[in-house]
Amino acid sequence: MTQREGRRGHARGVGRRALLLACLLVVPACSTTVPGEPQPEPAALTTSGPVPTTTAGASVPPTATSTPSSTASSTAPSSTAPSAATTSARAASRTPADLLLPPDEFPEPYEAVVLPAEAVAQAAPDLTGIHPGSKVDPAGCLPPAQDYGPARTAMAVGTDNTSRATISVEVTTAAGGLDEYRSLLEQCPRVEATQRGVTATVVTDLGSDPKPPVPGAGTLALTRSVTSGKVTGGVTQSMTTRIAQLDDVRVTVTHMSFDSTPPDTAVLDEVFRDAVVYAAGG
Repeated sequence: MTQREGRRGHARGVGRRALLLACLLVVPACSTTVPGEPQPEPAALTTSGPVPTTTAGASVPPTATSTPSSTASSTAPSSTAPSAATTSARAASRTPADLLLPPDEFPEPYEAVVLPAEAVAQAAPDLTGIHPGSKVDPAGCLPPAQDYGPARTAMAVGTDNTSRATISVEVTTAAGGLDEYRSLLEQCPRVEATQRGVTATVVTDLGSDPKPPVPGAGTLALTRSVTSGKVTGGVTQSMTTRIAQLDDVRVTVTHMSFDSTPPDTAVLDEVFRDAVVYAAGG
C-alpha cells in the first residue's frame, strides 16, 4: 500500500470515530430504540378497527373505556321511555324548537313544516278557537296568557294534501299546570268569543286521559269544534287533541279538519307518542 493510500484510510477511520462520538454525546435519536415502557394510545386516537401495532410488531393495548363505533351505530334505539328524572332534566335544558318533533318524523301522508315565529302567533290560538284580545262569554273563559315567541313556543304542522286535514305539534315551556287547564275547560265547555265583530262558538268536550308516553307526564284529551261566521255559510273547525305535560313543558298534538270526516285517531296517537318521547329526549 502506498503512503497516500495509508493516509486516506487513516482519515476515513478518524471520520467514522468522530461520527460515532457525535451520536453518543449529542443525538439520542441516532438510536433505533426508544427508552421507557410502551404506552397505550389516548382514547381519542383509538379506532374501532383491528388493534394497531408498533413498528416492531408489538400490539398497543386498547384503552379500558374505548367502545367500538360499530356497536353504537348498529344497535337499534331502545323503545324504553326515559325515566321521569332524566326526562325533566333534558327538557329543562333545551328550547321549544329543540323539543319539537322534526318534520321528517311525521307519518305519511302528512307533509310537515316547522312554522316561523310570526306564523306561530297566528296558528297556535287557532287550536283554542279564542285569539288574544277576544271578548268571551261567559267572562273568565279566556285561555291562559301565552308567549308565542320562539323562547316559549315552537310549532310544526303536517298537512294531508288530499283531505286538507292537518296534524300539528306544539311545544310550550313555562306552561301553567295541566290540572288548572283541565279545570278551566270543565268550567267553560261552551264559549262565545268575539273579535273584530266576528263571533265564534267554541265547544270543548273532555275525553279519557291518554296513557302517558313517558313516566311522570300528565295527560289530557279533548275534542273541540269552532264555528265562526253565520250559521249558514260559516266555517267549522273540528279538532281532536292530545296533551302531555312534564313539569313546565307541554306538548299539544291536534288533528284538525274542516268537515265532518272522523279524525284519524290512529295517526294522531302515533304522532302524540312520538312527539312526547322526542321532547323528553328519548
